[in-house]
Parts: sequence; C-alpha cells; structure tokens
Amino acid sequence: MRALLREKAFRSLAAGRALTFFGNSMAPVVLAFAVLDLGGSAVDVGLVVGARSVSNVVLLLFGGLLADRMPRALVLQGAAYSAAAVQAGVGIAVLAGRAPVGILLVLSVVQGAASAVSMPASAALIPRTVPAGELRGANALSRMGVNAGMIAGTSFGGLLAALAGPGWGMVLNGVAFLGAALAYGAAGRALARRRAAAAAAAAEEDSVEATASGATAVEGGPGASDGAAEGPWHALREGWREFVSRTWVWVVVAQFFVVNAVSAGGIQVLGPTVADATFGRTLWGFVLAAQMAGALVGGLLVARSRSRHALRIGVAVVALDALPLAALAQSADVAVLLVAMFVNGVAIEQFGVAWDLSLQENVPQDKLARVYSYDALGSTLALPLGEMAAGPLAEHYGVRPTLLCGVALVALVTAGALCSRQVRDLTTGGAVAPVDGGPAAGGPRGGRPPDAAEPLDAP
Repeated sequence: MRALLREKAFRSLAAGRALTFFGNSMAPVVLAFAVLDLGGSAVDVGLVVGARSVSNVVLLLFGGLLADRMPRALVLQGAAYSAAAVQAGVGIAVLAGRAPVGILLVLSVVQGAASAVSMPASAALIPRTVPAGELRGANALSRMGVNAGMIAGTSFGGLLAALAGPGWGMVLNGVAFLGAALAYGAAGRALARRRAAAAAAAAEEDSVEATASGATAVEGGPGASDGAAEGPWHALREGWREFVSRTWVWVVVAQFFVVNAVSAGGIQVLGPTVADATFGRTLWGFVLAAQMAGALVGGLLVARSRSRHALRIGVAVVALDALPLAALAQSADVAVLLVAMFVNGVAIEQFGVAWDLSLQENVPQDKLARVYSYDALGSTLALPLGEMAAGPLAEHYGVRPTLLCGVALVALVTAGALCSRQVRDLTTGGAVAPVDGGPAAGGPRGGRPPDAAEPLDAP
C-alpha cells in the first residue's frame, strides 16, 4: 500500500474519490435539515432528497457514456467543480436566509447529476493509475478511502447541522468538492506527464523505422476518434451489448438487484423499527458504524489476497448479508448484532474489490465506464424498491417474517449466482483489459498498462 501511495496519479485519484463520497454522503443530511429549518414539511424533505436519487438514476448511463468518450480526469473535475460551486453558493444563501425550498430542490438535482457522472468515471480510471499487478491492492485502498469518506460525511453532516446549522454544512461540502476537483486535476496531470514520457521514448525508439516507412502518427492513439464519431444512442447500445455479452456480469448484477433491495429494506427501514422497540437509537448508530469498521478491516484483508478466483469468493460471501437480517429477526442481543454487522462489512469489501478487479481486467477500457454505469443503474434502482416495499410487507406479515424472507432471498440468489460457471471460473490477477481492438495491457506478471494506448484518460 505504501508503494501504491507513491504513485502520484493513484494517490490523487483516491483522495478525490474519498472527498467526493464525503460530499455525497453529507449532502442528503444537510439538505434535509435545511428544508426543515426553512419551515418545510416531511413531504418537502422527501421531495428534495428524492430529487437527488431520481437525478442520479436518470443520468447514470449518460455519466458512463461521457466517461468513455472524454478524458475521465477532466469529467471528474467538471463534476466536482459544479458541485462545489452550487453547494457553496446555496450554503451562503441558506446562511443569509434567502434560499427557498425550490433552490434546495435544484441543488439536490445538481448533486445527483454530479454523483452520476463521478461514479463510473472514477472507478474506470483506477486501472490507468497503477501497474496491473497492483490493481487488487489499489481497488482495496481506494474503497477504504471511499468508506472512510462516507462515514465522515454522514457524521459531520449531522454534527454541523446540529451545532452550526445546515448552511455551514453546505459550505463545508462545497470546500470538500473543491478539494476533490483539485485532486482529480493532479491525477490528470500525472497521467498526462506519464503518457508524454512514454510517447517520447517510443518516438525515439521508432524514429528510424518510422522515417524509413513514411508512417504518420495518428494523434490520440487507437480508438480515440471512433468513440467521438459515434452517436450517443449507438454508444449506449454498444455499452449494453458489452454488459449482456458476459454472463458473469449480468448474473452478478441481477444477484445484487435482489440483495441491495433486501438489505435496504431490512437495514435502513426495519432496522430502526427493531432498534426503537429493543435496544434504542443510540446503540443503532454503533451498529451501523460496526459495518463500516468491518469494511475498513475487509479492505486491509483483501488487499493482501492473491486468490485467482476472487469473484467466486466475493459472490459466495455475499450470503453473509443475511447475518444482520437474521439477528434483527430474532431481536438478538446488541452484541450479536454488532458482530453480524462487522462480519457483513468485511464481506462487503471482499465482494467489492473482486467485482471492480473483474470488470477492470475483463472489460475493454474504452467501454468500462459504460458497463459500470449499467451496473450502478441496476443496483441503484433496487434501493428505493426495497425501501418502499419493506414497510407495507412488515405491516401485513410482521417484521420478523419479512426479515426472515429477506434472509431466504439473499441465500437463494447467492446460490443462483454461483450456479453460473462463468462466475465460478473467472480468474483475476492477469492483464488489464485493453482498449477494444488494441494490444493487451500488461503482461502475465502485471506490468503497467502502456500509456501510448491510453488516449482517454488525461485532459
């Protein structure tokens, strides 16, 4: 990990991702309190916070398309600068008492749009920043930063809203996004310098041969102009074909559509209900924190793993998502629930790193962000479905039967995913997938992807 942090491009990208998720986690908290402070109702809170989710879902595919057609570091910078300007501006307006609910609604939409653009672009940029053999550790370390950012964002959002007011929370959020934009800019410059140095070395080596043959270099490298010439709908269809052409991709996304819906309903909706009736709200906060602590420990463990069948292991341990649901269903002692959530957090990271690594090594780099966007869309759509269904189901059938049904569903879809031979047999730890039609990036021992074949990742 120390070696990874010496990579300027990766270090900057990881910092930018952590700050972005810090801001994205803080935003709904301070927005909700801002609406209430302005005299809004619970309906207004739902409208403002829900607008962010709708904007995020609608623009996810566009975000993936944009990240595959433009320099990814530049896309990330633009999204972060936009979020910083709007957050800080509206924060100042809230502090001055001149921010109606309509303005907060616009802010929420912009925030969701920035998040939609950032998610696929930042994940797809990671393979460009480290040697291919270090990709597993890079994903683990980056996700640890993301988890830390989410924990800090949620905590600071509530703390600032309580002590200083939501306006100051928005201003701090703007500062965080500004820091993310600067970090993404540093990552882009580091990649540009690396590519320029590689191009200069290649030009010097091939100068005699190029002069003799009269060959003319095409600026931008392989695939740079093809994507620009495509219409957006054609490009989205191409990303969809890439998504469905690999059985292991859509099988795992289908698995997580169900798992995310069950977990969102069980943990986010029914969890507080059980806590109120048993051990109380304060301890429920510690329960949620235990899951994030487990994720941090899981990141450290998976960074040291060298398993060739990372996806098989990651998909299998998703079954541990059932542990917290089972503990809640039994109204278990809070210590048991803390352990269940911690173990669940460790399992989440095993899967998360395995999934990122599998996509980055097996999907062509010029289509990777679009595949990420279809993945994120499937996962995001599941969350509101699970959250909206959990309450009515619990009222009709009872909390315990609903949670136990969730346990069964998690086990069932996990077993179903493992029935796929592609899921079981896919290996990781080899070369990063090249630009479609280009040379393979990195050798069997995992060299750095050749910069000459990376036209899309520096401004």
